[in-house]
Amino acid sequence: MEVIVLVGGFGTRLRPWTEERAKPLLPILDKTLLERVIEVVPEDLISRVIIAAGHGVDQIENFFSKNKTNYEVLISVEKEALGTGGAVGLAAKKLNGTGPVLILNGDLISSVNVHELLKHHNDTGARATLSLWEVEDPSRFGVCDLDESGMIRRFQEKPDPGTEFSNLINAGCVIVSRDLINQFSSEKHSMERVVFPPVAKSGEMAGLVFSGYFVDAGTPNSFIEAAQTCIENNRFISGKKIVNSWYGEGVSNTSSSIRCSIGKNVSIHETSSLLDCVVLKNATIGKDVKLERCLIGEGSIISDNTVLSDTVVNHHMTF
Repeated sequence: MEVIVLVGGFGTRLRPWTEERAKPLLPILDKTLLERVIEVVPEDLISRVIIAAGHGVDQIENFFSKNKTNYEVLISVEKEALGTGGAVGLAAKKLNGTGPVLILNGDLISSVNVHELLKHHNDTGARATLSLWEVEDPSRFGVCDLDESGMIRRFQEKPDPGTEFSNLINAGCVIVSRDLINQFSSEKHSMERVVFPPVAKSGEMAGLVFSGYFVDAGTPNSFIEAAQTCIENNRFISGKKIVNSWYGEGVSNTSSSIRCSIGKNVSIHETSSLLDCVVLKNATIGKDVKLERCLIGEGSIISDNTVLSDTVVNHHMTF
């Protein structure tokens, strides 16, 4: 199966981390966010991955030139913002296989079962099949009206609060038939607003609800939640989990952190405490420091007696 990953955004909500580093390459434990998104797809299903990117293209290309995969990786470059529909339409020009195509939102960490989603797609004969997640407030998402047969009869993108017809949302993992994706234009448009509603109305859109976890890692707090979710579900190969924190190799102190992700070779003074933080590799945390809900950039230095909460400290910065 060919896979398209949508990573066209600038990652503005994670600044300053993303000012010089592409958001898809930010690490969540021992893998990049982009790798975390792709790893939800079993490797036996993947023949090729096309990354639809508009920012940090050189960085992404360089990453995959140095980190080989068992599948082919191509980059579809957006010279201007095309929306989700235009990005898919442009990326589709690099497809050369047959059968359905999987489209992934490049921000999402989830437990969706792609084998089950593909089976539901084939069993229903749908042209598009969406993974679905139940939320309390669906107004910020694409909302789906799912019937008892597993078909989506209506789709509405980010409706006004109170007008939603269900609490089931599009969870960013979509299987699309080859004939439908071939109809996507590469002109700027929203897949969710232009393509999905008429497909649902025609009775050719299926949906499958999954359980487990679903995190959009696009904000500082949700990035921390994504790291915590990976820790809780043991989604790491290297490093170690101690109680509810993950530590990369070479961390000097593993007793001062609660629900944290601590990268390789981080130095934490024994008198300091960290709660709900992500600290990237080679950072130094000084004496009597208290951090809560912070993102601490690679190689940064947090000076003695610093107290921070809800703060993003840039890479290689002394604070």
